[in-house]
Amino acid sequence: MTTGGFDPNQNQPGEPSYPTPPQFNDQGAGGAFPGGAEPGSLGLRFGARLVDYILVGIVTWILLIAFGVTDNIAISGLVSGILTFAYFVVFDIRGWTPGKKMLGLSVRGPGGGNPTPQQASIREAFNLLNIIPFIGGLLSLIAVIVIAVTINSSPTKQGKHDELAGGTQVVKG
Repeated sequence: MTTGGFDPNQNQPGEPSYPTPPQFNDQGAGGAFPGGAEPGSLGLRFGARLVDYILVGIVTWILLIAFGVTDNIAISGLVSGILTFAYFVVFDIRGWTPGKKMLGLSVRGPGGGNPTPQQASIREAFNLLNIIPFIGGLLSLIAVIVIAVTINSSPTKQGKHDELAGGTQVVKG
């Protein structure tokens, strides 16, 4: 059966013409975030987080050795969880961590400025899971996996922790 030259997808005379709707993941001019910033990739974010974990781990071990509590799992987890959480919150509210700065990344609040202390605390709360004796490390690992999966599947490269913090963003620059 033929349509006799009729194209059902073409506007007919007298019908209104509508613009093409935006396509999925269409960021428009200027990028995905305020100021036209480009989201940081999962690989860069992982590298930055690894550098930061190494730095805070060194400080944690120095303190644990200085106080002679390296063999106490509960104390080690408590100190590690609190120091890691504090490290990331203090640096996040400044817009960067040493690892992010080394790899050309920064963290921003939902409006494009530095995250507030509340946003940074919510964003980094998963680090406190290490405080829970025996299973804290496993819970923290699960949280990191969930965050990595959500970053990788997000068109804006925002993880679950970014979403919970109101839309924080890790961007290049």
